[in-house]
Amino acid sequence: MADDKESTSVPLSSSSSSGQRDIDEAAEGGGDPEDPVKARPPSPANSSTRQACCFVLQSWISKKFMTGCVVLFPVAVTFFITWWFIEFVDGFFSPLYAQLGINIFGLGFVTSLMFVFLVGVFVSSWLGSTVFWIGEWFIKRMPFVKHIYSASKQISAAISPDQNTTAFKEVAIIRHPRIGEYAFGFITSTVVLQKDNEDEELCSVFVPTNHLYIGDIFLVNSKDIIRPNLSIREGIEIIVSGGMTMPQTISPREKVTRKGEIVPLDRII
Repeated sequence: MADDKESTSVPLSSSSSSGQRDIDEAAEGGGDPEDPVKARPPSPANSSTRQACCFVLQSWISKKFMTGCVVLFPVAVTFFITWWFIEFVDGFFSPLYAQLGINIFGLGFVTSLMFVFLVGVFVSSWLGSTVFWIGEWFIKRMPFVKHIYSASKQISAAISPDQNTTAFKEVAIIRHPRIGEYAFGFITSTVVLQKDNEDEELCSVFVPTNHLYIGDIFLVNSKDIIRPNLSIREGIEIIVSGGMTMPQTISPREKVTRKGEIVPLDRII
């Protein structure tokens, strides 16, 4: 009987140890101890495919979001500046209408535009120009105000529809600061440099360095100036926009020589 008990106990212990080994192996492999076939680790191919899909989706969303920002940014800036300008101009006459009990948004803005138009008509007449000249004479006698007035008048004269001596004459391209590099500028006046052998005609070229109101003055020989086929307004837009409105092709204007022949300006230069 003892021999039978000993023979029976040996298979039980061995079977229990072998079952425990199966459970440990299943746990280490990440599977289910009851059904090892059901739970297996994902294959590397599926994981890389999922990551690639996520990357493509994220890139597409980011690209479309940036496209929306690029499209809406100038619209938002234009709307904000326009709205601010309307409120600013409307504030001149809206308090007057408010005292009269008239609260209509935009009425002060329209009144301001009509006021500016009437001022332009009045100044264009002989009486208006005389009154304006007298007022300007008093302003130029003020110590600090005359400098602000002179600078702002020169800027406004540059884009004025009336061509006078203080406005920009034409757009110019000069070789600056070294050979092979060019700079945009505006011809403001001409001067004759007297020399011993002959006189030299120079052009005063204003090259803006900070948008439009700050820059350098260069005296350049008129023969060394390239005069592109651009208007004053187009030149101002190019400088204010940082060159973003630059046309793809710039051609020099034609110039009439002394013999009456019309040749491109680059041949003369």
